[in-house]
Amino acid sequence: MRPAYHFSVPDNWKNDPQRPVYLDGEYHYYYLYNADYLSGGAGTSWRRATTRDHVTFRDRGVAIPKFSNANGDCWSGCLVVDEKNTAGYGENAVIALVTQARGGRQAQYLWYSTDRGQSFRAGGDAPVLPNPGVTDFRDPKVIWDHDRSRWFMVNAEGHKLGFYTSADLKSWQRVGEFERTDLGVLECPDIFRMSADDGTQHWVLATSANGKSRGLPATYAYWTGSFDGSSFTPARPDPEWLDYGFDFYGAVTYPHHDASGAEVDNLRHAIGWANFWDYPHNTPTLVTDGYNGDDMIVRDIRLKRGDGVYYLASAPTAALDEYARKTEQLGDVELTGTRDLDVRSQTFDLTCELVWDPASSPTNIGLEICRAPGGGRHVAAGLFLGGPFTYVNRRPTINPMGGESQTPVDPSAGRLAIRILVDRTSVEMFVGDGRVVHSHRVFPLESDNRVRLYSHDGTTTFRNLTIRYLG
Repeated sequence: MRPAYHFSVPDNWKNDPQRPVYLDGEYHYYYLYNADYLSGGAGTSWRRATTRDHVTFRDRGVAIPKFSNANGDCWSGCLVVDEKNTAGYGENAVIALVTQARGGRQAQYLWYSTDRGQSFRAGGDAPVLPNPGVTDFRDPKVIWDHDRSRWFMVNAEGHKLGFYTSADLKSWQRVGEFERTDLGVLECPDIFRMSADDGTQHWVLATSANGKSRGLPATYAYWTGSFDGSSFTPARPDPEWLDYGFDFYGAVTYPHHDASGAEVDNLRHAIGWANFWDYPHNTPTLVTDGYNGDDMIVRDIRLKRGDGVYYLASAPTAALDEYARKTEQLGDVELTGTRDLDVRSQTFDLTCELVWDPASSPTNIGLEICRAPGGGRHVAAGLFLGGPFTYVNRRPTINPMGGESQTPVDPSAGRLAIRILVDRTSVEMFVGDGRVVHSHRVFPLESDNRVRLYSHDGTTTFRNLTIRYLG
Protein backbone atom coordinates (compact mmCIF):
# COMPACT_ATOMS: atom_id res chain seq x y z
CA MET A 1 0.00 0.00 0.00
CA ARG A 2 3.03 2.27 -0.18
CA PRO A 3 2.29 5.28 -2.41
CA ALA A 4 3.78 5.35 -5.89
CA TYR A 5 4.57 9.06 -6.22
CA HIS A 6 4.24 10.57 -2.73
CA PHE A 7 6.98 10.74 -0.11
CA SER A 8 6.90 7.96 2.48
CA VAL A 9 9.25 7.02 5.31
CA PRO A 10 11.46 3.97 4.58
CA ASP A 11 10.29 2.15 7.70
CA ASN A 12 8.65 2.58 11.09
CA TRP A 13 7.30 6.13 11.68
CA LYS A 14 7.37 9.73 10.49
CA ASN A 15 5.38 12.79 11.44
CA ASP A 16 6.16 16.51 11.16
CA PRO A 17 8.01 17.80 8.09
CA GLN A 18 10.79 20.31 8.72
CA ARG A 19 11.29 23.20 6.31
CA PRO A 20 13.75 22.10 3.60
CA VAL A 21 16.92 24.09 2.95
CA TYR A 22 18.67 24.47 -0.40
CA LEU A 23 22.29 23.32 -0.59
CA ASP A 24 24.47 22.45 -3.58
CA GLY A 25 21.62 22.23 -6.04
CA GLU A 26 19.41 20.06 -3.83
CA TYR A 27 16.62 20.60 -1.32
CA HIS A 28 17.44 18.91 1.98
CA TYR A 29 14.25 17.72 3.65
CA TYR A 30 14.27 16.68 7.30
CA TYR A 31 11.41 15.09 9.21
CA LEU A 32 10.67 13.54 12.59
CA TYR A 33 11.46 9.81 12.52
CA ASN A 34 11.19 6.99 15.07
CA ALA A 35 13.22 3.87 14.19
CA ASP A 36 11.75 1.99 17.18
CA TYR A 37 8.09 2.63 16.42
CA LEU A 38 7.13 -0.93 15.41
CA SER A 39 8.71 -2.35 18.57
CA GLY A 40 6.88 0.18 20.73
CA GLY A 41 9.77 2.53 21.38
CA ALA A 42 9.28 6.27 21.87
CA GLY A 43 11.08 9.41 20.76
CA THR A 44 11.94 11.03 17.45
CA SER A 45 15.13 11.81 15.57
CA TRP A 46 15.64 14.04 12.54
CA ARG A 47 15.99 12.04 9.31
CA ARG A 48 17.08 13.59 6.02
CA ALA A 49 16.17 13.11 2.38
CA THR A 50 17.20 15.13 -0.65
CA THR A 51 15.35 16.07 -3.82
CA ARG A 52 15.95 18.11 -6.94
CA ASP A 53 12.39 18.15 -8.30
CA HIS A 54 10.17 17.82 -5.16
CA VAL A 55 8.84 14.44 -6.37
CA THR A 56 11.71 11.95 -6.16
CA PHE A 57 13.47 11.89 -2.79
CA ARG A 58 16.68 10.08 -1.88
CA ASP A 59 16.97 8.86 1.69
CA ARG A 60 20.12 10.09 3.46
CA GLY A 61 19.62 8.55 6.89
CA VAL A 62 19.40 10.05 10.38
CA ALA A 63 21.04 13.45 10.85
CA ILE A 64 20.23 14.00 14.56
CA PRO A 65 19.81 10.73 16.49
CA LYS A 66 17.16 10.68 19.17
CA PHE A 67 18.21 10.98 22.82
CA SER A 68 21.64 12.24 21.74
CA ASN A 69 21.97 14.16 25.00
CA ALA A 70 20.27 14.65 28.34
CA ASN A 71 17.82 17.18 26.90
CA GLY A 72 15.61 14.47 25.40
CA ASP A 73 14.60 13.65 21.86
CA CYS A 74 14.32 16.28 19.14
CA TRP A 75 10.92 17.59 18.14
CA SER A 76 10.00 20.07 15.42
CA GLY A 77 11.98 23.21 14.66
CA CYS A 78 13.67 24.58 11.59
CA LEU A 79 16.96 24.92 9.75
CA VAL A 80 18.79 27.93 8.34
CA VAL A 81 22.01 28.32 6.42
CA ASP A 82 24.18 30.77 8.36
CA GLU A 83 25.79 32.48 5.38
CA LYS A 84 27.31 35.29 7.45
CA ASN A 85 28.64 33.08 10.28
CA THR A 86 26.55 34.93 12.84
CA ALA A 87 26.55 31.94 15.21
CA GLY A 88 30.31 31.35 15.00
CA TYR A 89 30.30 27.85 13.52
CA GLY A 90 31.63 28.94 10.15
CA GLU A 91 30.22 30.51 7.00
CA ASN A 92 27.31 28.51 5.57
CA ALA A 93 27.05 26.27 8.61
CA VAL A 94 23.61 24.66 8.78
CA ILE A 95 21.92 25.61 12.05
CA ALA A 96 18.93 23.75 13.46
CA LEU A 97 16.75 25.35 16.13
CA VAL A 98 14.99 22.40 17.74
CA THR A 99 12.48 21.84 20.53
CA GLN A 100 13.58 19.48 23.28
CA ALA A 101 11.76 18.91 26.55
CA ARG A 102 14.22 18.13 29.31
CA GLY A 103 12.29 17.22 32.44
CA GLY A 104 9.05 17.79 30.53
CA ARG A 105 9.73 21.51 29.96
CA GLN A 106 9.76 22.50 26.29
CA ALA A 107 12.51 24.88 25.19
CA GLN A 108 14.51 25.69 22.06
CA TYR A 109 18.01 24.34 21.57
CA LEU A 110 20.65 24.97 18.90
CA TRP A 111 22.30 22.22 16.86
CA TYR A 112 24.85 22.88 14.14
CA SER A 113 26.30 21.10 11.12
CA THR A 114 29.62 21.77 9.40
CA ASP A 115 29.24 18.95 6.85
CA ARG A 116 26.41 20.44 4.77
CA GLY A 117 23.61 19.07 6.90
CA GLN A 118 24.67 15.43 7.03
CA SER A 119 25.15 15.37 10.81
CA PHE A 120 24.68 17.78 13.70
CA ARG A 121 26.21 18.52 17.06
CA ALA A 122 24.56 20.18 20.02
CA GLY A 123 25.60 23.80 20.48
CA GLY A 124 25.73 23.41 24.24
CA ASP A 125 23.47 21.87 26.86
CA ALA A 126 21.53 25.04 27.74
CA PRO A 127 18.55 26.22 25.69
CA VAL A 128 18.98 29.29 23.50
CA LEU A 129 15.35 30.13 24.25
CA PRO A 130 14.38 28.91 27.74
CA ASN A 131 10.80 28.21 28.68
CA PRO A 132 9.33 31.11 30.72
CA GLY A 133 7.00 28.76 32.61
CA VAL A 134 4.28 27.79 30.12
CA THR A 135 3.00 24.39 29.03
CA ASP A 136 3.29 24.80 25.25
CA PHE A 137 6.53 26.33 23.99
CA ARG A 138 7.76 24.74 20.79
CA ASP A 139 8.25 24.48 17.01
CA PRO A 140 10.50 27.53 16.37
CA LYS A 141 10.57 28.90 12.82
CA VAL A 142 13.47 31.24 12.01
CA ILE A 143 14.06 33.50 9.01
CA TRP A 144 16.65 36.13 8.14
CA ASP A 145 15.02 39.57 8.30
CA HIS A 146 16.76 41.27 5.36
CA ASP A 147 15.28 44.68 6.12
CA ARG A 148 16.82 44.79 9.59
CA SER A 149 19.81 42.43 9.18
CA ARG A 150 18.86 40.13 12.02
CA TRP A 151 17.24 36.80 12.68
CA PHE A 152 13.53 36.58 13.45
CA MET A 153 11.76 33.68 15.15
CA VAL A 154 8.12 32.67 15.44
CA ASN A 155 7.50 30.24 18.32
CA ALA A 156 4.30 28.29 19.09
CA GLU A 157 3.09 29.05 22.64
CA GLY A 158 -0.38 27.59 23.16
CA HIS A 159 -2.84 30.17 21.84
CA LYS A 160 -0.03 32.57 20.97
CA LEU A 161 2.76 32.85 18.45
CA GLY A 162 5.71 34.51 20.17
CA PHE A 163 8.01 36.79 18.17
CA TYR A 164 11.77 37.01 18.90
CA THR A 165 14.86 38.58 17.32
CA SER A 166 18.53 37.68 17.49
CA ALA A 167 21.86 38.73 16.02
CA ASP A 168 23.59 35.36 16.49
CA LEU A 169 20.89 32.62 16.74
CA LYS A 170 21.95 32.09 20.37
CA SER A 171 20.52 35.04 22.31
CA TRP A 172 16.88 35.89 21.65
CA GLN A 173 14.79 38.89 22.70
CA ARG A 174 11.00 38.78 22.75
CA VAL A 175 9.55 41.64 20.67
CA GLY A 176 5.88 40.77 20.16
CA GLU A 177 3.20 38.13 19.73
CA PHE A 178 0.15 37.11 17.74
CA GLU A 179 -2.77 35.60 19.66
CA ARG A 180 -5.76 33.49 18.60
CA THR A 181 -7.91 31.77 21.21
CA ASP A 182 -10.42 30.20 18.80
CA LEU A 183 -8.18 27.85 16.81
CA GLY A 184 -7.01 25.33 19.39
CA VAL A 185 -3.38 24.89 20.36
CA LEU A 186 -1.22 26.52 17.71
CA GLU A 187 1.71 24.52 16.34
CA CYS A 188 4.35 24.56 13.58
CA PRO A 189 4.25 28.29 12.70
CA ASP A 190 5.48 29.80 9.45
CA ILE A 191 6.31 33.31 8.24
CA PHE A 192 7.55 34.58 4.87
CA ARG A 193 7.34 37.44 2.39
CA MET A 194 6.10 36.80 -1.13
CA SER A 195 5.36 38.68 -4.34
CA ALA A 196 1.80 38.38 -5.61
CA ASP A 197 0.64 37.98 -9.20
CA ASP A 198 0.06 41.75 -9.40
CA GLY A 199 3.67 42.51 -8.43
CA THR A 200 2.98 43.69 -4.88
CA GLN A 201 4.73 42.15 -1.89
CA HIS A 202 2.99 40.80 1.20
CA TRP A 203 3.84 38.95 4.38
CA VAL A 204 2.21 35.66 5.31
CA LEU A 205 1.94 34.37 8.89
CA ALA A 206 0.74 30.79 9.30
CA THR A 207 0.32 27.99 11.82
CA SER A 208 -1.07 24.49 12.10
CA ALA A 209 -4.36 25.12 13.87
CA ASN A 210 -7.51 23.26 14.86
CA GLY A 211 -10.74 24.98 13.89
CA LYS A 212 -12.98 21.93 14.23
CA SER A 213 -14.99 23.50 17.04
CA ARG A 214 -16.00 26.26 14.59
CA GLY A 215 -16.62 23.95 11.64
CA LEU A 216 -13.23 24.88 10.16
CA PRO A 217 -10.29 22.68 9.15
CA ALA A 218 -7.47 21.46 11.34
CA THR A 219 -4.65 22.09 8.88
CA TYR A 220 -2.46 25.05 7.83
CA ALA A 221 -4.15 28.38 8.67
CA TYR A 222 -2.64 31.57 7.28
CA TRP A 223 -3.09 35.32 7.23
CA THR A 224 -1.72 37.79 4.69
CA GLY A 225 -0.74 41.21 6.02
CA SER A 226 2.14 43.46 7.01
CA PHE A 227 5.17 42.90 9.22
CA ASP A 228 7.40 45.57 10.80
CA GLY A 229 10.04 43.33 12.35
CA SER A 230 8.23 43.03 15.69
CA SER A 231 4.52 42.66 14.96
CA PHE A 232 2.29 41.24 12.26
CA THR A 233 -0.95 42.95 11.23
CA PRO A 234 -3.37 40.72 9.32
CA ALA A 235 -5.34 42.13 6.42
CA ARG A 236 -8.41 40.25 7.68
CA PRO A 237 -9.17 38.75 11.09
CA ASP A 238 -10.15 35.27 9.90
CA PRO A 239 -7.53 33.02 8.35
CA GLU A 240 -7.50 31.32 5.00
CA TRP A 241 -6.63 27.61 4.93
CA LEU A 242 -4.11 25.93 2.66
CA ASP A 243 -6.16 22.74 2.87
CA TYR A 244 -9.77 21.95 3.78
CA GLY A 245 -9.39 18.18 4.07
CA PHE A 246 -8.59 16.16 7.17
CA ASP A 247 -4.95 15.21 6.58
CA PHE A 248 -2.55 18.08 5.89
CA TYR A 249 -1.03 18.77 9.28
CA GLY A 250 2.32 20.18 10.40
CA ALA A 251 2.83 21.65 6.94
CA VAL A 252 5.83 23.79 6.04
CA THR A 253 6.60 26.04 3.09
CA TYR A 254 9.98 26.78 1.55
CA PRO A 255 11.28 29.04 -1.23
CA HIS A 256 11.89 27.96 -4.79
CA HIS A 257 15.39 28.50 -6.25
CA ASP A 258 16.22 29.19 -9.88
CA ALA A 259 19.02 27.57 -11.90
CA SER A 260 21.58 29.95 -10.38
CA GLY A 261 20.51 29.04 -6.84
CA ALA A 262 18.81 32.36 -6.13
CA GLU A 263 15.49 32.44 -4.31
CA VAL A 264 12.43 33.20 -6.43
CA ASP A 265 10.08 35.57 -4.60
CA ASN A 266 6.82 34.63 -6.36
CA LEU A 267 6.94 30.83 -5.96
CA ARG A 268 7.17 28.62 -2.88
CA HIS A 269 6.62 24.97 -2.17
CA ALA A 270 4.57 23.34 0.58
CA ILE A 271 4.63 19.87 2.07
CA GLY A 272 2.28 18.50 4.74
CA TRP A 273 2.02 15.34 6.86
CA ALA A 274 -0.66 12.99 5.49
CA ASN A 275 -2.16 12.27 8.89
CA PHE A 276 -3.76 13.85 11.95
CA TRP A 277 -3.44 13.37 15.71
CA ASP A 278 -7.03 12.12 16.09
CA TYR A 279 -5.94 8.79 14.54
CA PRO A 280 -2.16 8.77 14.05
CA HIS A 281 -1.65 5.01 14.44
CA ASN A 282 -4.58 3.81 12.33
CA THR A 283 -3.08 2.63 9.04
CA PRO A 284 -2.92 -0.79 7.36
CA THR A 285 0.54 0.04 5.97
CA LEU A 286 1.89 -1.12 9.33
CA VAL A 287 0.92 -4.67 8.32
CA THR A 288 1.35 -4.50 4.55
CA ASP A 289 4.61 -2.52 4.37
CA GLY A 290 6.01 -2.13 7.89
CA TYR A 291 5.75 1.65 8.16
CA ASN A 292 3.48 4.52 9.15
CA GLY A 293 4.17 7.90 7.60
CA ASP A 294 3.43 9.59 4.28
CA ASP A 295 3.27 13.17 3.06
CA MET A 296 0.78 14.74 0.71
CA ILE A 297 2.13 15.83 -2.65
CA VAL A 298 4.57 18.73 -2.64
CA ARG A 299 2.77 21.82 -3.93
CA ASP A 300 3.77 24.87 -5.86
CA ILE A 301 2.12 27.83 -4.15
CA ARG A 302 1.64 31.34 -5.49
CA LEU A 303 0.13 34.46 -3.97
CA LYS A 304 -2.84 35.76 -5.95
CA ARG A 305 -5.35 38.57 -5.68
CA GLY A 306 -9.04 37.84 -6.09
CA ASP A 307 -12.34 39.02 -4.60
CA GLY A 308 -10.46 41.96 -3.07
CA VAL A 309 -8.09 39.78 -1.00
CA TYR A 310 -4.75 38.04 -1.38
CA TYR A 311 -4.62 34.27 -1.03
CA LEU A 312 -2.30 31.32 -1.64
CA ALA A 313 -3.12 29.13 -4.64
CA SER A 314 -1.79 25.56 -4.70
CA ALA A 315 -0.97 23.16 -7.52
CA PRO A 316 0.81 19.79 -7.52
CA THR A 317 4.46 20.57 -8.09
CA ALA A 318 5.26 21.05 -11.77
CA ALA A 319 7.73 18.15 -12.06
CA LEU A 320 4.92 15.69 -11.35
CA ASP A 321 3.94 16.06 -15.02
CA GLU A 322 7.14 14.22 -15.95
CA TYR A 323 6.06 11.07 -14.10
CA ALA A 324 3.09 10.19 -16.33
CA ARG A 325 3.58 6.67 -17.72
CA LYS A 326 0.43 6.81 -19.84
CA THR A 327 -2.14 9.47 -20.67
CA GLU A 328 -5.77 8.92 -21.70
CA GLN A 329 -7.65 11.90 -23.12
CA LEU A 330 -11.37 11.19 -23.08
CA GLY A 331 -12.35 14.62 -24.41
CA ASP A 332 -15.75 16.09 -23.50
CA VAL A 333 -18.05 13.63 -21.75
CA GLU A 334 -21.68 14.80 -21.54
CA LEU A 335 -23.60 12.93 -18.91
CA THR A 336 -26.99 12.62 -17.27
CA GLY A 337 -26.95 9.86 -14.68
CA THR A 338 -23.80 7.73 -14.32
CA ARG A 339 -21.00 6.36 -16.46
CA ASP A 340 -18.28 3.89 -15.51
CA LEU A 341 -14.87 4.59 -16.99
CA ASP A 342 -12.51 1.89 -18.19
CA VAL A 343 -10.05 2.58 -15.38
CA ARG A 344 -8.24 0.02 -13.24
CA SER A 345 -5.73 1.99 -11.22
CA GLN A 346 -4.96 3.27 -7.73
CA THR A 347 -2.32 5.76 -8.88
CA PHE A 348 -3.47 8.47 -11.25
CA ASP A 349 -3.96 12.19 -11.87
CA LEU A 350 -7.39 13.16 -13.22
CA THR A 351 -8.28 16.60 -14.57
CA CYS A 352 -11.39 18.09 -16.13
CA GLU A 353 -13.68 21.09 -16.08
CA LEU A 354 -17.21 20.48 -14.86
CA VAL A 355 -19.71 22.48 -16.93
CA TRP A 356 -23.45 22.79 -16.27
CA ASP A 357 -26.37 25.06 -17.09
CA PRO A 358 -27.08 27.26 -14.04
CA ALA A 359 -30.70 27.64 -15.20
CA SER A 360 -31.31 23.88 -14.90
CA SER A 361 -28.37 22.63 -12.91
CA PRO A 362 -27.96 19.09 -11.58
CA THR A 363 -28.11 18.58 -7.85
CA ASN A 364 -24.91 16.58 -7.53
CA ILE A 365 -21.90 16.27 -9.86
CA GLY A 366 -18.72 14.31 -9.35
CA LEU A 367 -16.76 11.11 -9.40
CA GLU A 368 -16.65 7.93 -7.41
CA ILE A 369 -12.95 7.10 -7.18
CA CYS A 370 -11.28 4.17 -5.40
CA ARG A 371 -14.50 2.37 -6.33
CA ALA A 372 -15.03 -1.30 -5.53
CA PRO A 373 -15.98 -3.64 -8.40
CA GLY A 374 -19.47 -3.95 -6.95
CA GLY A 375 -19.76 -0.23 -6.33
CA GLY A 376 -20.27 -0.24 -2.57
CA ARG A 377 -16.94 1.13 -1.37
CA HIS A 378 -15.72 4.37 -2.92
CA VAL A 379 -14.61 7.96 -2.28
CA ALA A 380 -16.95 10.63 -3.66
CA ALA A 381 -15.46 13.90 -4.92
CA GLY A 382 -17.41 16.68 -6.56
CA LEU A 383 -19.98 19.47 -6.20
CA PHE A 384 -23.32 19.41 -4.44
CA LEU A 385 -25.04 22.31 -6.14
CA GLY A 386 -28.00 22.04 -3.81
CA GLY A 387 -25.66 23.09 -0.97
CA PRO A 388 -23.86 24.62 -2.68
CA PHE A 389 -20.42 23.21 -1.87
CA THR A 390 -17.51 21.18 -3.17
CA TYR A 391 -16.73 18.06 -1.19
CA VAL A 392 -14.63 14.97 -0.71
CA ASN A 393 -16.58 12.25 1.11
CA ARG A 394 -14.57 9.31 2.39
CA ARG A 395 -17.37 7.76 4.47
CA PRO A 396 -18.21 5.06 1.89
CA THR A 397 -14.71 3.57 1.98
CA ILE A 398 -12.23 2.31 4.58
CA ASN A 399 -10.66 5.31 6.30
CA PRO A 400 -9.17 6.40 9.62
CA MET A 401 -12.46 8.06 10.65
CA GLY A 402 -15.54 8.90 8.64
CA GLY A 403 -16.23 12.34 7.33
CA GLU A 404 -16.76 14.73 4.48
CA SER A 405 -14.94 18.01 3.92
CA GLN A 406 -16.91 20.83 2.31
CA THR A 407 -16.17 24.29 0.90
CA PRO A 408 -18.62 26.85 -0.57
CA VAL A 409 -18.99 27.14 -4.35
CA ASP A 410 -20.91 29.50 -6.66
CA PRO A 411 -23.47 27.46 -8.65
CA SER A 412 -24.21 30.39 -10.96
CA ALA A 413 -20.70 30.17 -12.45
CA GLY A 414 -21.72 27.14 -14.48
CA ARG A 415 -18.21 25.71 -14.53
CA LEU A 416 -15.42 24.59 -12.21
CA ALA A 417 -12.03 23.01 -12.88
CA ILE A 418 -10.93 20.13 -10.67
CA ARG A 419 -7.80 18.02 -10.41
CA ILE A 420 -7.76 14.81 -8.39
CA LEU A 421 -4.63 12.90 -7.33
CA VAL A 422 -5.13 9.30 -6.22
CA ASP A 423 -2.20 7.33 -4.80
CA ARG A 424 -3.18 4.12 -2.98
CA THR A 425 -3.80 5.63 0.46
CA SER A 426 -4.57 9.27 -0.35
CA VAL A 427 -6.98 11.42 -2.34
CA GLU A 428 -6.30 15.12 -3.01
CA MET A 429 -8.73 17.34 -4.92
CA PHE A 430 -7.55 20.74 -6.17
CA VAL A 431 -10.48 23.05 -6.92
CA GLY A 432 -10.45 25.96 -9.37
CA ASP A 433 -7.13 27.81 -9.27
CA GLY A 434 -6.04 25.92 -6.14
CA ARG A 435 -7.30 28.28 -3.48
CA VAL A 436 -9.24 25.27 -2.19
CA VAL A 437 -7.74 21.80 -1.73
CA HIS A 438 -9.19 18.74 0.01
CA SER A 439 -6.57 16.18 1.21
CA HIS A 440 -7.61 12.87 2.76
CA ARG A 441 -6.14 9.57 3.87
CA VAL A 442 -8.15 6.59 2.60
CA PHE A 443 -7.50 2.86 2.69
CA PRO A 444 -9.19 1.20 -0.30
CA LEU A 445 -8.68 -2.48 -0.99
CA GLU A 446 -6.38 -3.38 -3.87
CA SER A 447 -9.42 -4.21 -6.00
CA ASP A 448 -11.02 -0.81 -5.34
CA ASN A 449 -9.56 0.76 -8.47
CA ARG A 450 -12.58 1.82 -10.54
CA VAL A 451 -13.91 5.29 -11.46
CA ARG A 452 -17.54 6.30 -12.00
CA LEU A 453 -18.81 9.70 -13.19
CA TYR A 454 -22.19 10.98 -12.03
CA SER A 455 -24.53 13.87 -12.70
CA HIS A 456 -27.77 13.56 -10.78
CA ASP A 457 -30.99 15.33 -11.75
CA GLY A 458 -29.48 17.12 -14.71
CA THR A 459 -26.76 17.20 -17.33
CA THR A 460 -23.05 17.94 -16.88
CA THR A 461 -20.19 18.02 -19.34
CA PHE A 462 -16.89 16.69 -18.02
CA ARG A 463 -14.84 18.86 -20.37
CA ASN A 464 -11.38 17.76 -21.50
CA LEU A 465 -11.42 14.77 -19.18
CA THR A 466 -7.84 13.50 -18.91
CA ILE A 467 -6.33 10.69 -16.85
CA ARG A 468 -2.60 10.34 -16.42
CA TYR A 469 -1.25 7.18 -14.80
CA LEU A 470 1.69 8.06 -12.54
CA GLY A 471 4.61 6.07 -11.26
